[in-house]
Amino acid sequence: MKTLYAAAGAALVACSMAACGQTQSACGEILNVPLQSHADLMIHAMPAGLEIVGTDKEILHVSCSADDEDHARDVRIRFSGGTSSGTLTIDGPMMRHGSLKIRVEVPRKTNLRVQMGAGQVDVDDVTGDKAIALYAGQITVASSRDWDYRRIDASVDIGEVNAAAYHVDKGGFFRSFRRKTEQGEYRLFAHVTTGEIDLVGSGGTAE
Repeated sequence: MKTLYAAAGAALVACSMAACGQTQSACGEILNVPLQSHADLMIHAMPAGLEIVGTDKEILHVSCSADDEDHARDVRIRFSGGTSSGTLTIDGPMMRHGSLKIRVEVPRKTNLRVQMGAGQVDVDDVTGDKAIALYAGQITVASSRDWDYRRIDASVDIGEVNAAAYHVDKGGFFRSFRRKTEQGEYRLFAHVTTGEIDLVGSGGTAE
């Protein structure tokens, strides 16, 4: 009987979480939720090293680590939404020592929106629309596959914009790189107030 009650209680909790549409974990734990191909994913993150990698699995897989384990335990990773769209939020106390590193694995075809105050955002082999905004730090968008963008808008207020896929290297104040092509399919927007943007196509060169 106790086993039956325990199972019923677990099912009730699962149903409640599903109804709320939210999953949560702490830094040091793994967060796994279903996410279908072509999904829309919004990421809000505290200052960190954020790595976003495309995979062939229809799942959102998030891992987190930090040198400062005491503060890392207070970092919370939350996902809200469903399999076709959702929001991933990483927040907690500012890290006093060491760096916070977050790896986010998504289906290879995912539309991304990323907002982070400071740090580094690396996007690798993710096919889809992208909008990435960073106050201070570095954004790198790389792909070993087709560089299939219909419109690109990359800019910094102070810093550098390097677009190796188009043989572009600009540095200074209010630098930008914009391009439109009829053959492309996706849109890429990237802005850093102070820092650097690197766009690296297949092999680091234009096709």
